[in-house]
Order: sequence, then C-alpha cells, then structure tokens
Amino acid sequence: MERILIIEDEAPMRTALADLLTAEGYRTLTAADGESGLKRALAEKPDLILLDVMMPKLDGFAVCSELRRLAHEVPVMLLTAKGQIEDRVHGLDVGADDYVIKPFSSEELLARVRALLRRVERKARALTQLKLGEIEIDLARQIATRGRQPVHLTAKEFAMLRLLAEAAGEPVSRERFLDVVWGYGAFPTTRTVDNHIASLRAKLESDPDSPRWIKTVHGVGYKLEP
Repeated sequence: MERILIIEDEAPMRTALADLLTAEGYRTLTAADGESGLKRALAEKPDLILLDVMMPKLDGFAVCSELRRLAHEVPVMLLTAKGQIEDRVHGLDVGADDYVIKPFSSEELLARVRALLRRVERKARALTQLKLGEIEIDLARQIATRGRQPVHLTAKEFAMLRLLAEAAGEPVSRERFLDVVWGYGAFPTTRTVDNHIASLRAKLESDPDSPRWIKTVHGVGYKLEP
C-alpha cells in the first residue's frame, strides 16, 4: 500500500489526518515541522506528501521548493488556511501538485489523494518502455536490445535510466542519483555518477563525446532527451 507523509505542525490535525488515511488502508508517516519533514521525505521517499504551509523552521513553500530543487518528483498536496489567489499560485509555482484550503471535508481530501496517486501510477506504467533511436529498453524487466542484439546494462545503469525517464526532460542532480540509486547506506561521490553516465553513453550513444540522448546540464547534473 502507498505511503503518505504528513508534514503538519498542529498535533490534532496531524493525528486526525493520520487516522483518516490509515483507516483507508494507507501507511502514514508524520513530521511536526518543515525541517524534519524535509529530512524524512528525502530519507523515506513516500508516495505522496500532505504538506502544511504555515510551519516553524521551514514553511511548506520552502519544503516543496527544496524537494523540486533536488529533483524529487513525489506528488505534493499543500494544506493551508491561506486561500488567497496569490498563495495558491505561489504554491503551484514552487512545484505543488494540488492545493487544499482548510477546513476541508474528509471525502474531498481522500478523493484528491486518490487522484494524485492514480496520476503517479499511470506515469509509472508509461515509463516501463524506453526507446532511444534503435535501442529499446524494458525498464521493468531490465532488458535492452539494439536490433536483436542485447545491450548489457548493469542494475545501477537501469536505475539511472529510470530516474532520468521519470524526470521527463528535467535535469536530475548528481545528489538525486546518489540518493535514489546508491542510497544512504553507501558512500559514493558525485564522480561515481559521472563515471556511470560515461558508461551509459558508451553503450547507448553512437557518439558518446557528443551525446544525443543523455545531456549534461552544467552545474546541475544530467537530463534525458528521448
């Protein structure tokens, strides 16, 4: 079942949201302020974040903006009592996927949660196949072929390709690669990412020195242009 992170500084609201979502069969994680919520989002990689706007340490806008800066594509639903148009626009501009104004009904919240999770599921299904010129890549089965000939990619190279594909043309930072592909238990450096990108280009690009598919975004990382 999907995991939902609730970042909310008001304890009664945090508890009520957790109880509501748990009763619907979701697994819930909680954080009581923006700073701890951001850390938990990066460490736990939830499927959805319910994010209060007005919080101590870091507000919801700052948390959402930092997640997007780090190329985290987790869907974010902002929860706030601030209903002005400019606040809603600002929330969407910093990367939120939805915006719910307090007070809201349980039925509306659950419907919006289901809608966001369906969107993620559709996106995940669409990313099982990737075609780069004459190379066809099955990300789910971890099989790559050029014509009828296999292209041998490592598990980490498949994981990097999936991350690039999920970003839909947006840059993926080296730190994001390290977080998702290698994880917190390992201690690689950003140079490790560069070496693996070089290996991918050697296997997938007709001219690795002038890549067609895997582009460098200077000062950030890499992006995929299929």
